[in-house]
Amino acid sequence: MRSRSVLVAAGAVLALAANVLTTYNAQAIVGGSQSTEVYSFMGSFQPSYPRPPRADGHGCGVELLAPQWVLTASHCAGKNPTNARNGVPKGWKVRIGSLDTTSGGKVVDVDHYYRLATGHDEGGFWGKDLALMHLRTPVHARPVRIASSTPTDGTPTRILGWGMTCDDALPECYPNRLREADTAVQPVSTCTVASPGELCIGSLDGTVGARNMDSGGPALVRQGDGWALAGVVSGPSSDGEPVLYTDVTKHADWINGIISGASVPADDVIPNVEGAVDLADCVGSVIRTAASRPNDPALMLTNGHCVQGHRPAPGAALVDQPADRAVSIADAQGYPRASARADRLVYATMTGTDIALYRLDRTYAQLAAKRAKVFKLASTPVRAGDPLTLAYTSSRLSCTAETVVPHLKEGGYQLENSIRYATSPQCQPFHGMSGSALLAADGSTVVGVHNTHNDGGEPCSNNNPCEVGADGSTTSVQGRSYGQQVDGIAACLSAGSRLDLTLPGCALTK
Repeated sequence: MRSRSVLVAAGAVLALAANVLTTYNAQAIVGGSQSTEVYSFMGSFQPSYPRPPRADGHGCGVELLAPQWVLTASHCAGKNPTNARNGVPKGWKVRIGSLDTTSGGKVVDVDHYYRLATGHDEGGFWGKDLALMHLRTPVHARPVRIASSTPTDGTPTRILGWGMTCDDALPECYPNRLREADTAVQPVSTCTVASPGELCIGSLDGTVGARNMDSGGPALVRQGDGWALAGVVSGPSSDGEPVLYTDVTKHADWINGIISGASVPADDVIPNVEGAVDLADCVGSVIRTAASRPNDPALMLTNGHCVQGHRPAPGAALVDQPADRAVSIADAQGYPRASARADRLVYATMTGTDIALYRLDRTYAQLAAKRAKVFKLASTPVRAGDPLTLAYTSSRLSCTAETVVPHLKEGGYQLENSIRYATSPQCQPFHGMSGSALLAADGSTVVGVHNTHNDGGEPCSNNNPCEVGADGSTTSVQGRSYGQQVDGIAACLSAGSRLDLTLPGCALTK
């Protein structure tokens, strides 16, 4: 299966899901050399969130098409938290007209982005991997023009970029000096996973071409007395092959319509995702009880199966364990509002319920000073018919509690009074949503936490929870999703956000 990554994160590669293109990555110029001439139109895209894992902040290449417009790859602009097509970013900058990513040229803020395609488009993404970014202030430099037509096979091509020159995430692999290579357009059949609207560019054996973090960079051809832009780096083909570029000439009308103002798409309506905490493969939320005080350490809620390291064993709980986990609390658009670290795992279990509580190194007062969203923790259970909002990091799902299941079994674990959601197009959780808060109608009270989904209808196995009847019979229905009650947590917390499983009324697994 073809996949394209766009930014290597510190310590890990954030892979691109087939239908959600929200991270960075894609192709440094190898088989070339350092550029000696300045290309007035060439630029480095340097977003502050998510920040690329290199000192110079470079994430993708861009090309200046007009004083206030640059072109890049759509997946580079897809780093916005909600994967919106069109909108207003935060903390995005470009450096235009310098050989060096750290000095020279002009640094300008990006105040708008327009993506030709996203990973959710039914018509496909590949071959349309382009985005225009509007600059807050004009850049007085010579732009590059779009090539008049698709270059033919064998056309000499120059490629540029600041991408990685080796595979290790080491400083020496991240060049801050622009690199270039002269190569050629290859027959599209040379790239085994090419899609319509793509160019296959580089040496036939892949030794000369773009590499990781060259996404958005140009493929230039000679027209008249200067360079013209024929393609933009989209992603790799297969190992030992040239690289795939989006053919810019096929989308000149879309580009010119936006730049001229004749056909500017409307901004997406961004869902309010305030308060969500992205835990990479799970979600969390910062919660407080009625007894929480401003100077108490804040607590974060997620699933027990979302803890780092070993999960709680059946019938057991993890209590007061060391932790070191980054916590970034989202604003309404999904960008970081406040940051903290989870320095202690207060409690985690997957028996009776599926929850974990982390203690943060920030107090409620400190988070309030940052205007970070902190949710109230419910003290009453969810009932059948209650409306629920599943608070994911990039969306909000509208769900309804269809029923409360007395006994739910998954793998070797048994859960009590689980919340089964009514099946609907508006409520279709997927993997990665574990730990998402289930919110009451007020949008500020956590009444449950999403934890599981039946993938294949198999009985009582991992990722296939089954409902257990009073007579011991089991029912396993593919597609059913479940959350867990949280009303019993507050009874187990004492002053200072401390856990006390001996408190009267505390029924959590000991």
